Amino acid sequence: NFTYCPATGLAKGNEHSEFAGWAFPFPGVFLVEEFISEDEESTIVELMDRDDWKPSQSGRKKQDYGPKVNFKKQRLKAGSFTGLPSFSKKIVAQMKACSVLAGFFPVEQCNLDYRPERGSAIDPHFDDWWLWGERLVSLNLLSKTVLSMSCDSEDSIQLFPTFSKENGELSPPGALTQTPACKTSGEEGINCILSPRLVASKEVTVAIPLPRRSLVVLSGAARYGWKHAVYRQHIERRRIGVTFRELSAEFSAGGRHEELGKELLEIALSFRGRPV
Repeated sequence: NFTYCPATGLAKGNEHSEFAGWAFPFPGVFLVEEFISEDEESTIVELMDRDDWKPSQSGRKKQDYGPKVNFKKQRLKAGSFTGLPSFSKKIVAQMKACSVLAGFFPVEQCNLDYRPERGSAIDPHFDDWWLWGERLVSLNLLSKTVLSMSCDSEDSIQLFPTFSKENGELSPPGALTQTPACKTSGEEGINCILSPRLVASKEVTVAIPLPRRSLVVLSGAARYGWKHAVYRQHIERRRIGVTFRELSAEFSAGGRHEELGKELLEIALSFRGRPV
């Protein structure tokens, strides 16, 4: 019922929903359109398709480049991990131009292949917090899609009215709430003080449109407070999502498993990997 606007960082109520005319700040999303060129995309997909795609859940197929992990027992080792693929070296280098990705060193890459004829989707979920760090980075290839965000929190979200001045009127006028003082005094329009509105977090869903060849970064609240999903209705044709993950603090400098983290990063950034 809300759509994320990259230009303002706001989630804006959709026109035909009960939240039309309302918005709230949605921090932790960074979106770059046309992150790679069409030629680069073609080359990357051609190289991916030279390797096998393994069946995954919910109609997806996958290629994993990363260490061997048992999330339930919280165990981690290199296993048969030989690094990220060679074609990702340039992608990772280009990420350094994004200020939000300063110091981002991916230790894992997961390619997911979605097709409408398989009913491909991925249910609302959080990525693991024990192993993976704050920033999740995903490159969207071959077709546009939508990243759907939802929240299970018992908290409320404060909405603020949005309006634009067209022909001297507020638009959309029906969506604005007047304060009691405003109603009593009979004031209208731009001089009327508009009160915020509280809504339960569970009632809010936010769509983040992902254009073809765009890069999206989730961090902070968008990483830890909101689940992300891709629904079947948003897979119109073949789509490949390439997700890069960094290590958590526990495996980084000063962390309990710093040495293991160093070993895995050295393997990852050799860019000599094949899918595991």
